[in-house]
Amino acid sequence: MSNCERVNLRNSVRVFLCSIAFFGAMSAADAQITDAHNALASGDSLSVTDVVQSALRDYPLIHITQEELNASAANIRLARTAYLPRIDGLAQFNRATRNNVFGALLPQNTLPLISGPVIGTNNGGSVWGSATGLLISWQPFDFGLRHANVEAARAARDKADAAVQRSQLEVGTAAADTFLTLIAARQTEKSAAAAVDNWDVLLRSTHALASAQLRPGADESRIDAERAMAQTQLVYARQAEELGLAALAKFIPHANDSGTAFDASRLLNELPASADEELPFKSDQNPVMAEQRATTAQSSAQLHATERSWVPQFNLEGAGYARGTGAETNGQRLTGANGLVPNVQNYAVGVNITFPFMDFASIHAREAAQAATLRANRASEQLSDRNLQEQFAKAKATLHAAREIAANTPIEVKSAHIAFDQARARYQAGLAPIDDVAQAQRLVVQAEIDDSIARLNVWRALLQFDAARGDIQPFLQAASK
Repeated sequence: MSNCERVNLRNSVRVFLCSIAFFGAMSAADAQITDAHNALASGDSLSVTDVVQSALRDYPLIHITQEELNASAANIRLARTAYLPRIDGLAQFNRATRNNVFGALLPQNTLPLISGPVIGTNNGGSVWGSATGLLISWQPFDFGLRHANVEAARAARDKADAAVQRSQLEVGTAAADTFLTLIAARQTEKSAAAAVDNWDVLLRSTHALASAQLRPGADESRIDAERAMAQTQLVYARQAEELGLAALAKFIPHANDSGTAFDASRLLNELPASADEELPFKSDQNPVMAEQRATTAQSSAQLHATERSWVPQFNLEGAGYARGTGAETNGQRLTGANGLVPNVQNYAVGVNITFPFMDFASIHAREAAQAATLRANRASEQLSDRNLQEQFAKAKATLHAAREIAANTPIEVKSAHIAFDQARARYQAGLAPIDDVAQAQRLVVQAEIDDSIARLNVWRALLQFDAARGDIQPFLQAASK
């Protein structure tokens, strides 16, 4: 038994594929594996482009980031409203006593205010009172505070926009990668099923020969054991396919329907062109880097707004108001509805200047915290750049290796077929044991699987390569030609 056979098949997809290859089939299985490359495509089948487009349209994460962008855009409009004047209106009607005392009260929100002279009364007689007024307040200048707040809101919008692009890249890449994983699992399942069928064929023919005492009974037992082990691998392969369908259903809900077909003929039979693979890498074109830059810009804008917050506030104010009362200054109370209608008018215009002297400590602390956040975001931006450089270098190396392997696997397939034909001929002539035929069969199936998986690995490496660049459209265009 080879080293590959002794490895736990469930620990690695690669080992799993090699183990299925160990339990190969005869020449009929080879034909079935080759035909399976084209069986996935149908008239209404789903391609990798369809899956990615569906994910970008319906996946909830896309909607989440889009609504966060809408909220950020609304926050810009909210920040701009600070430039508008404030207009407050008031209308009031009451029935109250008019007793007044001389003295002062600290500012509070509990006791109602009363105006007028002290008339020396203390009784429960009440009168009607009314008031109406309009106050207009506007800041002609604010030392750049409102502009800084608007810029901070714009920076938050830019960050949300970059987050949308980043989520689209991640979701599209994940959907395409899941599609490729499913296709690989289906190819494995078809190969495992063909292996089981053809071990059955070999078992029947060997049984007939052993019954006629033309072959030893040990050959039949060996093939029976091989067939049982191949059946076990078929179960694992079907499980992998079902897991792939479950993962794909996350991006396209009807993917696991029984009648759903998938178009993978181009992915299985062709390799993508290598026109743009040697172009220099620019990390700033990746949405991940754009989001980090937007985060840094947002922190800088928020720091600038915080620095502008400890300034005097100038408000131009104009007020017009009127009051009515049923109480006279001599202590008399007017009867009827007197006081329900405001009949004494006033107006006022002026400038209100305020300055929060004691806020400097809290503002200074907020500045220090925001400055630290800004430095951390700049460091994160540098870290993201290095990570993207590493990701691109690894993806490029993986793509080059995948292309070399895909160029080598046809030689492996051809040589395996020749070795199988020779081993079968020697066995039929009684010049070779059954082990030689079994080993040759395993090599054929392994070579067929390696060949199809090698092409899929090139497409997968191209997907990761374009994802590192920040745009998977070149991959989708190559896959849909």
